[in-house]
Amino acid sequence: MADTATDQAFVEFERVQKSYDGENLVVKDLNLSMPKGEFLTMLGPSGSGKTTCLMMLAGFETATHGDIRLDGVSINNIPPHKRGIGMVFQNYALFPHMTVAENLSFPLEVRKIGKDEREKKVMRALGMVQMQDFAGRRPAQLSGGQQQRIALARALVFEPELVLMDEPLGALDKQLRETLQFEITRLAHDLGITTVYVTHDQTEALTMSDRVAVFDDGRIQQLAPPDTLYEEPQNSFVAQFIGENNTLMGVIDEIAGETCVVRLDDGSLIDAKPINVTEKGQRTRVSIRPERVEMDKTRLNPDAHTLKAEVLEFIYMGDIFRTRLRVAGSDDFVIKTRNAPDQIRLQPGAQIDIGWMPNDCRALDA
Repeated sequence: MADTATDQAFVEFERVQKSYDGENLVVKDLNLSMPKGEFLTMLGPSGSGKTTCLMMLAGFETATHGDIRLDGVSINNIPPHKRGIGMVFQNYALFPHMTVAENLSFPLEVRKIGKDEREKKVMRALGMVQMQDFAGRRPAQLSGGQQQRIALARALVFEPELVLMDEPLGALDKQLRETLQFEITRLAHDLGITTVYVTHDQTEALTMSDRVAVFDDGRIQQLAPPDTLYEEPQNSFVAQFIGENNTLMGVIDEIAGETCVVRLDDGSLIDAKPINVTEKGQRTRVSIRPERVEMDKTRLNPDAHTLKAEVLEFIYMGDIFRTRLRVAGSDDFVIKTRNAPDQIRLQPGAQIDIGWMPNDCRALDA
C-alpha cells in the first residue's frame, strides 16, 4: 500500500528501493510521506525492511533507487552529520569515558555552539527527561533506563526537527518500557518533533503512534492509525501480526457488495465483510478478534452468528479470562472476556454456542 507524497510532507520516500547484493530487494518501491510533528512507527518482523528504511533516512545506508526528501529537499547525497537528525539506538551508544553532561554537549560542540549556550541546552535537555541530577556521572554509573533517558536527551539537545528511534526500549524490562513509552510520546508531542520509531513490538506501536506502517517482505502492507489497523486489517498478514486474532478457513459461497457468505471447511455458513476477496469459489481466511466473540447466550445479539464450540482450556489471567475452543475444525479459537462477578467459568469438554456480529468478521486473502 502506498501513501503518496503531498505538499505538506516533511519526510518523503518516493519510489525508494534498496538492495545489498544487486539482486534481492530488501525495500521494494517504497512511497511514504509524513507531515511535520507526526509520530510514525515502522512495525514489522525481522528482515521486513523497516530498519533499512530508518538507516536510509539517517544516511547510514544509501538508497539503490528513488528519492528521500526532508522538508522538500533531497537528502540522498547529504552525509548523516549534516542532516540535523537526532538518533536514539537500543544500545544507547553513549561515550563511556564522558560524563552525562559531556555526552550531551558533544553534538553541540560539533555544531560550533558556544560554551554558555551549550550548558543551558544540556541542562534543558536533562530537565526534559528528569535527569538534571546526573550530569556529572558516567554511563557505567547509570541503570539501563537512566542510560536510555540520557540517549534520548542527547538526541533532543540540539533541537532537531526529526528524531529517529531504532528499537530504543528493546533492552528494558516491561514496567520501565511502558513508563518510557509514555514519556517519549509526551515529549515528542510537547516539542512538536517529527518522530520515526522502529519496533517489532505491536504494543509499543499501538500505544505510541499517530500512524503505524506495517512492513513485510520489503513493502508497507498497511499504513493507518493504530485503531484502524487493529479494527480494519486490510490483509491476512496485518490481521495476524497486529494483536491476537482468530482465523477460520473457508471458501466464498456468495458475494454481493459489502457482504459475503463463507462456507467454512467444516461446512458451516457465516456472513462476513469481503476485504480482499472478489469472487465466488475463492479461498479465504476469515478473521475475528477474540474480544468480539460472545459465549454467553443472554448477551448474544439476535443478529449474531452462532457456531457450536467445545471448550479446550479456560485460563484465569487476572483482568481477563482466556478461553480456548475447538470451532469449525480449528483448535486455536480464543475468546477473551473481562473478569466480572457474573463471568461463567467453563470446564474443558463443555459444549457451548458462541456468536459474533457479521460486521466484526472479515474475509481476507487465504
